[in-house]
Amino acid sequence: MKLLAIDSSNQVMSVAVLEDRKLIGEVTTNVKGNHSQRLMPAIETIMKEAGWKPTELDRIVVAKGPGSYTGLRIGVTIAKTLAWTLDKEIVGVSSLAVLAGNCEESPHYLVPLFDARRGNIYTGVYQWQAGKLVQIEPDTHISAEAWASYLTKFTGTIELIGEDRLLHVTTFEQQLADRVISAPLKDHLSKASVLGLLGRTKKPEDVHTLTPDYLKLAEAEENWRKEHPDRLEESYVEKI
Repeated sequence: MKLLAIDSSNQVMSVAVLEDRKLIGEVTTNVKGNHSQRLMPAIETIMKEAGWKPTELDRIVVAKGPGSYTGLRIGVTIAKTLAWTLDKEIVGVSSLAVLAGNCEESPHYLVPLFDARRGNIYTGVYQWQAGKLVQIEPDTHISAEAWASYLTKFTGTIELIGEDRLLHVTTFEQQLADRVISAPLKDHLSKASVLGLLGRTKKPEDVHTLTPDYLKLAEAEENWRKEHPDRLEESYVEKI
C-alpha cells in the first residue's frame, strides 16, 4: 500500500509518504506560517522525491483534529480533494492519537494535549496495549484544572505529550504530584509518519462525510449563535 499522510491540524505541519510500514519520506516543520501556502508545495515535493505519481497512491490519511480551526480545514479539504479527484481511499485519525502514537514503548497512561486558550485544552487518554494504541478516554475540550482533577482517578503514571504541556504542567503537578511526567523531547511534535502508520489499517471512510473533529466551535460561530438563538439549526460556517 502506498500512502500519503497529511497533518496541518496545529502549528506543526507534517507530510509523509509510506509504502506499507516503510517510511519513504517525511517533511515536518514547526514554524508559524500559513499552511494554505505551504502544504501543497510540501506534498508535491515529498511525492517528487519519492518518485511517485499521485495516481499511484492507494490511500490518503489526514489528521482530523482537534486543533487549529483554520489548519484543520486546510488539511482535511486538501486530503478530501485529492481522494475525490484521484478516487483513492481516505482515513481520518485523531490529532491527539498522533501525539500518543509517538510513545510506542511507554507503559504509562498517555495524555496528549493541545492548548485551547483561556485555561482550556484539547486532550484524551491513550495507552499502548499489546502493540496497539488504545483510546482509554475520548478526546475532549476541557479546562486543564478539571482534567487534572479527573485524572486523579487513574492509578499509575500520567505521561503528558505535546509542546503545549509546558503551558499547563504546573496545574497537573498540583493535582497529580510526582505521578505526572513529560514524554521525551523527541515525542512532543506530531509526525505524519506516525499518522500514516495509525491510519494504515483503519477502515476507509466516505470522502463526502469525513469532517474535522473541532470539539469546540470557532469563536466566530459561537458569537454568531449567541446573536441568533432562533437559528441554531443553521451554521455560521459552511461545512466542508
